[in-house]
Amino acid sequence: MKIVFMGTPEFAVPSLKILVENNFDVVGVITAPDKPKGRGKKLLGTPVKEYAESVNLNVLQPTNLKAPEFIEELRALEADLQVVVAFRMLPEVVWDMPKRGTFNLHASLLPQYRGAAPINWAIINGEKETGATTFFLQHEIDTGNIIDQIKEPIHEDDSVGDLYGRLMNNGAKLVLDTVKKIESGTIQTSPQDESNELKSAPKIHKETCEIKWEQPAEQVRNLIRGMSPYPAAWTRWNEKNFKIFKAVHATEREVPALSPGQYHTDGKTFLSVQTGDGMLDVLELQMEGKKRMLIEDLLRGYKFD
Repeated sequence: MKIVFMGTPEFAVPSLKILVENNFDVVGVITAPDKPKGRGKKLLGTPVKEYAESVNLNVLQPTNLKAPEFIEELRALEADLQVVVAFRMLPEVVWDMPKRGTFNLHASLLPQYRGAAPINWAIINGEKETGATTFFLQHEIDTGNIIDQIKEPIHEDDSVGDLYGRLMNNGAKLVLDTVKKIESGTIQTSPQDESNELKSAPKIHKETCEIKWEQPAEQVRNLIRGMSPYPAAWTRWNEKNFKIFKAVHATEREVPALSPGQYHTDGKTFLSVQTGDGMLDVLELQMEGKKRMLIEDLLRGYKFD
């Protein structure tokens, strides 16, 4: 069975790697074009490209997925199956090409959290469980028939980085199981059940990341967890932007009456911020122009008014 793999970021690498290490015939890897990065604006390949080239796989980097020359190159690979992990939306001429179809790995328990940022939104919304789903592509994004799912608990103090890592690796195992089922002809698909209220996972923008301190403490804490380490929740104090990476419910201590967003500090060991229904202790943050620090380290060199 010939396979074409499509993916771009680090999240997709374990899924490609597990197929290679289990001796599947990956005849092509489709990934995004190289991008200039860093101060020197040097062109760098995607994480998927770097891994693919390290094991001598054929890499294609189309700028236009509908371009006739790309369609011709893809068709010439004669793939039986296409596997998509963290790639962009495909035109029908691409996903409908292989005889065994095209399936996608999505980091949620579909149909919940369809969209670009399912891991972030599961934590932001205070979920206790999420997972990963493999499904066949069809016209509407993230709506195709489900092949298989795995569940993943969300722990009390998980950041999006923690959950991302577990879903990246466990999702790769799900991709392998799905490919094996397709190869053996033992798959049984099911339509997505939309009878319950659906939660979406839209793309995250800068304004999404701004902390609204008037919200309840747990809701603020979940936003911080769901944005850490990237893109990071932020707030503005003393005419400076601060990214906040970790906060916990505050230790009980006597504090003056404060409005949401106002803070109390001893100038040495803690920074407590008032929310809509309690206080949070900020543990890790980054002031604009500085590196990420523990609060004790920041307080050694910066004085909050």
